[in-house]
Amino acid sequence: MTAVPSAARATQYLYERVAVRTGLGDGVLVPKQEISLHDITPQVEALVQRLGIRDGTVNIVSQHTTTALTINEYETRLLDDVAAFMEKLAPASGSYKHNDLHLRPASDADRARIDRNWMSLGKGTLAEFIAQEPINAHAHLCAMVLGATVTIPVAEGRLCIGQWQSIILVDLDGPRERTVGVQVTGV
Repeated sequence: MTAVPSAARATQYLYERVAVRTGLGDGVLVPKQEISLHDITPQVEALVQRLGIRDGTVNIVSQHTTTALTINEYETRLLDDVAAFMEKLAPASGSYKHNDLHLRPASDADRARIDRNWMSLGKGTLAEFIAQEPINAHAHLCAMVLGATVTIPVAEGRLCIGQWQSIILVDLDGPRERTVGVQVTGV
């Protein structure tokens, strides 16, 4: 194989959001705080192929505070084990300050964030925000442990992940419509 100097090829960039439905088939509107895992490898591979990247990097970021990203084997019994482990790590039934909705917002800074991300966007009042907030501190904690991003090299047009590895979106507060941001950069 002959290496082509990178200066001879133009670097390309693509940022796209990928939507993942995490079990909304039954018409559920309110999250049940279920944990589910979803293989998003095919969507990421398709973006790399569409852009024609031979060598570069893919960065993936969760767009939610109660989802996470990881790379591991996508095998049914292991997925069950992951969900069970997350439930043991931070049980949904645990006692968490975040779940004391009647005490929120707890500061002027909290109120400013609710205003910026909810009220000023025309989504409703503070009372309407509190009314729609799920009891989900456990999901936030698990998401922090797992992480919100993954970065994967691309070589010769392929993701550099192992034979048994998949890119997995972990929904810790579903089912919902979820989104990940995918940035592909390379030549």
